[in-house]
Amino acid sequence: MKTKVPDVNRFDSCDPETIHDFLATAYHTGFTVRAAADTPYRFRHHRVDAGSFWLDTMDQSTRLDIDVGPPTALVICEVVHGRIGRFSADGDGRFGPGEVFLVTLPGVPCALRWLPGKVTTCLLNLSILDRVTGGASADRAKGIQFTGLAPVSPALARLWRHTTGYLNHVVLSNPYAYREPLVIANAARMLAASALAVFPNTTSGWPSITDARATTTATLRRATAFIEEYADRDIGAADIAAAAQVSLRTLQLAFRRHLDTTPMAHLRRVRLDRAHRELMQADPREETVSAIASRWGFLSHSRFTAHYHATYGYPPSRTLHA
Repeated sequence: MKTKVPDVNRFDSCDPETIHDFLATAYHTGFTVRAAADTPYRFRHHRVDAGSFWLDTMDQSTRLDIDVGPPTALVICEVVHGRIGRFSADGDGRFGPGEVFLVTLPGVPCALRWLPGKVTTCLLNLSILDRVTGGASADRAKGIQFTGLAPVSPALARLWRHTTGYLNHVVLSNPYAYREPLVIANAARMLAASALAVFPNTTSGWPSITDARATTTATLRRATAFIEEYADRDIGAADIAAAAQVSLRTLQLAFRRHLDTTPMAHLRRVRLDRAHRELMQADPREETVSAIASRWGFLSHSRFTAHYHATYGYPPSRTLHA
């Protein structure tokens, strides 16, 4: 999947007709917006568009009634302040500050009543969910289905807030990181994995007996060879499983059984080794640790440094300046 450099877009208006047209264009779905009164109100919108996901922040100053057509993406909302009511055939809900919820399920329209306030939303391309779970592979009869709008637990709601906060404040604010395709690809996978952990859905459980029988060393060799060859590409566990000609569950069990790790942890180790090689060969007058770490998909400079130090026994800056 081609990964784009994120775009940052801002919108600020007090004209109801302009706001209505903007929302219909921004969300590529049927939108009807009605304000509580005929007087103008202020609506502000900030978007980070990474192609496979959008991170939006919106605030407005009146009561809005919004009819939303069936979305083609997974839409997750957090109320910062104010209140939102949502109503549809799959159930109703009312949400206040700090609460996280699925705005609606893919393909299902809904109605929203949004009191004056501020929200953040994440729109996640459904193909990312398939790539995280292997949903598009032959061992899956159908795609992922979400079975509830609210997080499974308050702790998992905090996980979602932590994930989006981390991406906004650590990753997307880093000028080296957010322009690197592997960083954005890994950020999309992080959001997808968090969404699957936070909201109830139909993803499969742990491997069956048939899966366990297929966890041979031949499977592992095919998988590790693919990782070595394509570590510089946007690949994930589902891609590795397809290359190894097994299900995602079988792949996970093979790595756990033979290497006591996971496919993605092994991929990160290979990328760390590649970053190490680049640091050894780089000119410190032209390169930085952050730039090299970002090229290899590491989201956080501080975490990369800690991981590097734990692996090699000294900080990456020493390698660069050696």
